[in-house]
Amino acid sequence: MGVKGAAWLMVSVCLMGGAAGAAQHPVDDSFTVAKALAKAGQDHPDIQVASVAPEAGVSVVRNLVYRNDVGRALHVDVFSPKSDKPAPAVLLVHGGGWASGARSHQEPMATHLANSGFVAVTVEYRLSPEAKYPAGMSDLHAAVRWLRANADVYGVDTGRVAILGCSSGAQMAALLGVMTDAPGYAADGPYQGVPSRVQAIVNIDGIVSFTTPMALKHENDPAKQPSAAEAWFGGRYEQATELWEQASPLAYVGNQTPPTLFINSSQPRFHAGRDDYIARLDGAGVYSEVHTLPNTPHPFWLFDPWFESTAFWVAAFLGRVLTSPGS
Repeated sequence: MGVKGAAWLMVSVCLMGGAAGAAQHPVDDSFTVAKALAKAGQDHPDIQVASVAPEAGVSVVRNLVYRNDVGRALHVDVFSPKSDKPAPAVLLVHGGGWASGARSHQEPMATHLANSGFVAVTVEYRLSPEAKYPAGMSDLHAAVRWLRANADVYGVDTGRVAILGCSSGAQMAALLGVMTDAPGYAADGPYQGVPSRVQAIVNIDGIVSFTTPMALKHENDPAKQPSAAEAWFGGRYEQATELWEQASPLAYVGNQTPPTLFINSSQPRFHAGRDDYIARLDGAGVYSEVHTLPNTPHPFWLFDPWFESTAFWVAAFLGRVLTSPGS
């Protein structure tokens, strides 16, 4: 899957450092590719940071402003395939406990998808040190609207748009997918009137409920002061129950939910709500897939040998469900 290891690690670290140095907002660097590699490498010493090279004809346009009404500019990078007709698109949402991470973490997947014929867009959004929930959700809705509003520029089929997220980004991606155009998420920001509905969801090791016993055990752990979820919601479950419930995608699953792909690590914590979500999709006749990688750390998608399987499943799923020409 392209050049491996040190080269991508260097680029990732440089991008994180550059972003932090230029930022005028609080930055949490607790989750980086380098730190994830150091931790996962203790049990998996042969893993390498995934990297993918753009194929001939794939274009990459960086640092495009999609939103500039929140006290600073928010950016996307667009990876476009060579195509003579509008292509399906995917918005990619990075993880980092709603507090950390960078859109550069999604660059290998974005490049793979562009090589596979999709317009792939990596997105920057406001994290909890800067703005509490639901600010980041508002940003994602704005990014989908921006993508549709600029469809002619980047060759996007507006009727075939998916969202993909990893870890906390997966929870956010799923929430956007099941609560499209919900008041409080989509009611502010640019391009009002342009829909932020998506036609597929890819959830890579992200919870879909904050209120299951498994989720509460970890996300509301009193030993964590604060937990990642508490920092995002601005209160523990007992203090901000309505928000914890509101942000749980499982609560909204039904026959209007888009087809959903789950790709999971072997860590049960990050499956919270998944089986009930799938059961509800099954009951509504909505297509879903689940792939679980054995003996994997949580951020497996960042590393080979697991990235290759993950990227294959993502492209194959999206190829299956984004089949109808859009409007």
